[in-house]
Amino acid sequence: MTQFHFDPSTYLENMRADIPVFDELQAETARATEGIAAEDILELGVGTGVTAKRVLAVHPRAQLVGIDESEAMLAEADVAGDLRVSRLEDPLPEGPFDLVVSCLAIHHLDAEGKRDLFRRIAEVLKPGGRFVLADVVVPEREEDAVTPTTPGFDRPDPLDPQLEWLREAGFAPDTTWTWKDLAVVRSDLPG
Repeated sequence: MTQFHFDPSTYLENMRADIPVFDELQAETARATEGIAAEDILELGVGTGVTAKRVLAVHPRAQLVGIDESEAMLAEADVAGDLRVSRLEDPLPEGPFDLVVSCLAIHHLDAEGKRDLFRRIAEVLKPGGRFVLADVVVPEREEDAVTPTTPGFDRPDPLDPQLEWLREAGFAPDTTWTWKDLAVVRSDLPG
């Protein structure tokens, strides 16, 4: 995705223009959080709060801790919670959390960065907790690579290696939705 995401005033409009199924992706991300009683949620890459609003609608009593590297985006996030300026490579907020969610953020990490982050997410989740990853992936068919990406800034990986890295971190991943080069993966941590 192009670097327009740093401009909070045009973020949502540009996301919808670049990703025709953006709203469906958000709905599927929230749906993947159903089925657990989440009281403490960590969101990685809050942006303007679009995903947080959807997830908190499913878990209205939950407390949100969210991180994003952009102070400007967090300032625009119209969502209640403890929002912090932090990068995905930084130590994660102390848990434990029932649920960790990330939508369209983790693809900025290289392969080893993703593997490391998945291990660190497992460490801040409560036993029986869940991690929902919704992101751009390298599709099996080249013609399905339709989401605009910026070389060197966006680093998507194929889905299968990411599922393996999640298993290595102790998760039981399940792909709940895909569309061309987008995927939603629900990963439960054994209780």
